[in-house]
Amino acid sequence: MTAKPTALSARALLLDMDGTLVNSDAVVERCWRRWSARYGLDFDEVIKVVHGRQGYASMAVLLPDRPMSENYAENRQMLAEETADMEGVVPVPGAPAFMDAIAGLPHALVTSADRALSDGRMAAAGLRMPLTRISAESVGASKPDPEGFLKGAAELGVDPADCLVFEDSAAGIAAGAAAGMRVVGVGERAAEYGPTVWVRDLLGVRVVRDGDGIRVSF
Repeated sequence: MTAKPTALSARALLLDMDGTLVNSDAVVERCWRRWSARYGLDFDEVIKVVHGRQGYASMAVLLPDRPMSENYAENRQMLAEETADMEGVVPVPGAPAFMDAIAGLPHALVTSADRALSDGRMAAAGLRMPLTRISAESVGASKPDPEGFLKGAAELGVDPADCLVFEDSAAGIAAGAAAGMRVVGVGERAAEYGPTVWVRDLLGVRVVRDGDGIRVSF
């Protein structure tokens, strides 16, 4: 077995939000449990699909015969429900210190949430919003498509190979890999999806400037 690295160098960090910086599982599960019941679907199977994807993309997987126009319409309703419900939204352990550590370094948020939902959840978790943000409105394709991460790299002016992604979901880890980036998997969900490095949370992650780059230690 190849040993996992204990440190990685990069020129920019691209950060997922839900499950990576913010624990919003309680809200996600409440909303998708109601949705599952509406269509008579097994919630345990539904929740395996929804993490990391935009809602319309999850609906397309779960209801493959339904017109996409209906998925887009219902996704707008789902976003409104999630934005109105911040109960139980908290930072992932170590996220506040992590965000403080990277404040002066090139980084971007790359999230499947729209701007309103990401504003709400970052605020509820007490986390600073990065100056560069790629949200649902910024892309034409949901993770696992790499578009969001490639746009994040482009906005920061950094080659994709020099970016380090932080992600928690199968869709997000696949998107980072498809973008040609190394991926730090955060949390229990991430462990089984083959990230470059896996960490339980952000408590043990150390980030420092290294010359004109960034060094991330685990």
